[in-house]
Amino acid sequence: MHLLRSKASSILSSISSPQLKKKTLNSIAAVQDTYLSTKDTFERHRVVFTIGTSIASVATALLGYSIRHYHGTRVDQRLESIEIAMKNSYYLEHTDLKKLVDPGSSRVASLVATAGTTFIIGYGLGWRGGRWHRNRQIRKEQLKLSGQVKPRRWQFIRKIKPRVTTQDGYILSIQRIPEGKSGGASGNKPPVLLQHGVLMDGITWLLLPPEQSLAFLLADNGFDVWISNTRGTKYSSGHTTLSPNDPAYWDWSWDELVSYDLPATFGYVNDQTEQKLHYVGHSQSQLVNMVKSAALLSPIAYVGQMTSPLATNAAKHFIAEKIFWLGVDEFDPRGKDVIKLIKKICEIPGVDCTDLLTSFTGQNCCLNSSIVDIFLQHEPQATSTKNLIHLSQMMRDGDITMYDYNDEEENIKHYGQSTPPMYNMTDIPNDLPLFLSYGGADALSDFQDVKLLVENLKDHDADKLVLQYIDDYAHADFVMGENANVNVYNPLITFFKLQ
Repeated sequence: MHLLRSKASSILSSISSPQLKKKTLNSIAAVQDTYLSTKDTFERHRVVFTIGTSIASVATALLGYSIRHYHGTRVDQRLESIEIAMKNSYYLEHTDLKKLVDPGSSRVASLVATAGTTFIIGYGLGWRGGRWHRNRQIRKEQLKLSGQVKPRRWQFIRKIKPRVTTQDGYILSIQRIPEGKSGGASGNKPPVLLQHGVLMDGITWLLLPPEQSLAFLLADNGFDVWISNTRGTKYSSGHTTLSPNDPAYWDWSWDELVSYDLPATFGYVNDQTEQKLHYVGHSQSQLVNMVKSAALLSPIAYVGQMTSPLATNAAKHFIAEKIFWLGVDEFDPRGKDVIKLIKKICEIPGVDCTDLLTSFTGQNCCLNSSIVDIFLQHEPQATSTKNLIHLSQMMRDGDITMYDYNDEEENIKHYGQSTPPMYNMTDIPNDLPLFLSYGGADALSDFQDVKLLVENLKDHDADKLVLQYIDDYAHADFVMGENANVNVYNPLITFFKLQ
């Protein structure tokens, strides 16, 4: 690998185009990741390969013995035939004798059978078994979030009890990785809170293999990692008085996530660690003033320029409002009614849902099919229909406002004015260290919308603001991209360490 790095440096020095340089860096990073992943697989699963090879050897020996026994029986039969023939004939043609005694076809069959069995069993139980075992271990690491399996490599990831309870009664699940694979005391480690986006949950941060996952990379770099799950998701479906079957349970939007969920989670982490925390938000997430520094990955704030065909057509045709009027309070992307609804949207002219993920997020550059398969096993998650109505309102209006009840009396009742108030993005403290990363291919967090957000930060302290633009990244690349650890996570971890 040192040789690879030295060669990489010489190659990069001869490249003048920034685009070619970036692609070369990505390629080199991919080669390094492949090498390390393969090396890690063989080192960590030697037992699997040894057992697989041993079983293949035993099976081959048994098959060889069986073939030899069968061949020996055939030889005895031939000897008897020769004896009978010689008794009945004093002269045998050479070809006739060869037919009686030559085991050529049997020898070829034995050779093919032995080689074939060795290859099939060795491959099946060796390499394939090792890969299956490795994938199983990765999925165990991911499922630790739900508390369903006991941790091994990261010994102290656990589901925190008691869970966080918001002021309006929602019981939120929060998970913690206080130390990485190298161990060490967790008392003085700076806490980091990872916040997922809409239609997702905390699994967002564990979709990639451990050596590429932001959560585990942060833990391995000396951070105390906390993973939140907003109300309505799989691991945060509790409430002090309501059930998810009650319509009132789903009476919330982005406003309540900002007003209740994040402050409750921030407060809990702050109480447990007695430190200010670093914050990482992906997609739909917001800031409050209880953080040491913040990183916004593919942020959804202004959404007036959103280009996602699925999302824009849903907003244009008031789809969320229509299903709300039909009495659907919970928007479950895996539910039958919602699937039918999505199919109808996909029938709208100009909406191509051949690749449903792409039609929603934009053309992601760097997703591995196996990671997408893992994603589909866990995501997307449910949210309230009211939350989607709120997003649709902001998409149509192009402003960041609170939920509009489309009724003056209701707005006055909730806000004291006839129209919903706007969120003031300039309330973000100018001295708050801020890392903002966005992509040129993102159909949800369009770069034009991000520019509006950046304009609101024009008075931000220059040495406290880091802007990162990745031309070919779309929305999902920031949490599932194969090279996100190199392009985004490593600079992000460096940023946190400097604060």
